[in-house]
Amino acid sequence: MRIYETMFIIKPDVPEEERNNLVEGVKKFLEERLGAQVENVDRWGIRKLAYKIGKYFEGDYTVICFRSNGQGLDQLENYFKVHPDFMRWQTFRREDLEKKERKAARAKKEAESSSQEGQQEGASEEKVE
Repeated sequence: MRIYETMFIIKPDVPEEERNNLVEGVKKFLEERLGAQVENVDRWGIRKLAYKIGKYFEGDYTVICFRSNGQGLDQLENYFKVHPDFMRWQTFRREDLEKKERKAARAKKEAESSSQEGQQEGASEEKVE
């Protein structure tokens, strides 16, 4: 499964409880509709925007990291489009994290195989003596 990260900005004039419900709604959508495994939900809260969007100078930022096979991400885009409380959103694949995981798994596998070889050599040396 691939690793993805989506960041979205919710309008700041939406009540706090509803903003929390929107975040939970995105999480639920990812898990139920796309079959994704949500790993991390990071609420940044209300922050100043880099530039004015409509009438807003601030927005409520949220970042969600998840694993998915990549199918259905267009449905996620449509989900954001349908709800008018989302100002901006961006979803992208985190290839850097995938490479890091593969590298760690490869190193672990090499360490295990070298320790097994060491054990086999030690056992053959004992037989020779």
